[in-house]
Amino acid sequence: MDAQLKRGMLEACVLSVLARGDSYGYQLVKDIGGCVEVSESTLYPILRRLEAGGYLRVYSREHNGRLRKYYGITGAGRERLDELREEWRQVLQVYAFIMEGTEGEPA
Repeated sequence: MDAQLKRGMLEACVLSVLARGDSYGYQLVKDIGGCVEVSESTLYPILRRLEAGGYLRVYSREHNGRLRKYYGITGAGRERLDELREEWRQVLQVYAFIMEGTEGEPA
């Protein structure tokens, strides 16, 4: 998969998961991993970029005697998610066009 395409897809996945509720890094990897392969080393730069863009808020909470960093979506993050969803609808239309008529044709 193209790296740029995957990066955009992962941003949408992160925002989509966080739109359901705040979460932390390891849980995000597990939640997104059911859809697309992602590692912590891939996820954390995306989280930092989304935070820098004002799409996420970050806070710490104690868990089992240690501080855990949590991420929550902001209003701007919800707007960005809506934009990404619209972009994906357009991408799906293009893929549908490309795939139209190719069913059953020899490769």
